[in-house]
Amino acid sequence: MYPVGLCDFVEIREADPNSLPLTFSQTGIPVKEGSGKNLCEMAHEIFTRERQLSPVEIHLHKQIPIGAGLGGGSSNATQVLKGLNQLTADALSHDALHEMAASLGSDCPFFLHDDAMMMEGRGELLSPSSIKLEGMWLVLLFPEIHISTPQAYAGVSPSQPDFHLEELLKSPIQEWNLLIINDFELGIFKVYPELAILKEQLYQAGALYASLSGSGSSLYGIFPEKPQLPEDVFRFKIWEGKA
Repeated sequence: MYPVGLCDFVEIREADPNSLPLTFSQTGIPVKEGSGKNLCEMAHEIFTRERQLSPVEIHLHKQIPIGAGLGGGSSNATQVLKGLNQLTADALSHDALHEMAASLGSDCPFFLHDDAMMMEGRGELLSPSSIKLEGMWLVLLFPEIHISTPQAYAGVSPSQPDFHLEELLKSPIQEWNLLIINDFELGIFKVYPELAILKEQLYQAGALYASLSGSGSSLYGIFPEKPQLPEDVFRFKIWEGKA
């Protein structure tokens, strides 16, 4: 897992003491009706089971596409936990926040950190990663395809790799395309061949490595410098910047 500059905005404010325990609002990318509670609301619910808290207002401005494999909802939930922890008189330890974040989602604990981390187990086992991308340029694409988690996992056949990912990441980045494969791609590219085409176009534009991000449908490319993307790739770009 590697942090990038694309983000949502989460604002937490203390509310009137006589108001509801939580007033939640959202702007930006709309969420489909019937989607249930937002993870920010769930984070507040879990946190207040452990600590007393005065009423708060939480506003989320959504910029990270939903169902893109970019951890948008998970990052928001974890930031709410961190924010509420600053407002309580009896702050939780990092380990307690980690456990609470893990109960919200597999990749939520990652967002307690600011650096690249190796994620194992179901996501709760984290360790510092030796990956070095300084000086590289990252590009994120979102082709506006929503891939559900059950759909993504249905196309994966688990197997024990020959080498640990951390060892493969020590290889020159120019060799990663032969060594590091996102297992979600095999099943997802069969259903959405346009994603495979976009990945190849990133390579044609000069990417040293390109892949589906998580379970997709976003893709990323790692370039040695800022690329000139062709129009049929550029139109799907949602973020780019230095690593």
